Amino acid sequence: EKLDSYLDPRTVEGGKPPPDPAGAISWLRGGAQRLIDAVELTGVETPVWTFLGSRPANWWVRRRLHEVAVHRADAAIALGREFALAPDVAADGITEWLERVAIQAGNEGAPLPLEEGDTLHLHATDPGLGEAGEWTVAVEQGRITWSHEHGKGSAALRGGATELLLAILRRRPLADTGVELFGDDGVWERWLDRTPL
Repeated sequence: EKLDSYLDPRTVEGGKPPPDPAGAISWLRGGAQRLIDAVELTGVETPVWTFLGSRPANWWVRRRLHEVAVHRADAAIALGREFALAPDVAADGITEWLERVAIQAGNEGAPLPLEEGDTLHLHATDPGLGEAGEWTVAVEQGRITWSHEHGKGSAALRGGATELLLAILRRRPLADTGVELFGDDGVWERWLDRTPL
């Protein structure tokens, strides 16, 4: 069944967590299991609706993974605690976010996060990531493009994958991450100003 209007999750049976902590944890786990069950029932490669257009059903599992990871980071930061993801998960979070930026940037007349001729290079320094830990972002034919290629950027960021993820999502200021910025810091500032959280 497809709904064409906003659905308030609090009106859905099971859409609001119980007030007690144990019940809330069970509710969260149950929601994750329902998503996994729905994807398996549908078929992981079956095209389904997403806010980015049709994608394989397992797209939702990846989207929820990264959404929860970022909110977990928010909670850790708010409590003054350390936060880290496995480097491959953090790197995939950056990739997933860049995939969304490439589709959504410039929509509805919004300025692109990079000017024509500017490039942004991200390099995760965690061992073992290889090409999955490098991203070069540019503008081609009026659209944002990116690749897992090593390259020089007008601005380049170098650091751990978790710290890079937190920086590009504006969860921590660059100065608080240990990520190094090389090149034109104006390119980085424009990127932050013009990309979604």
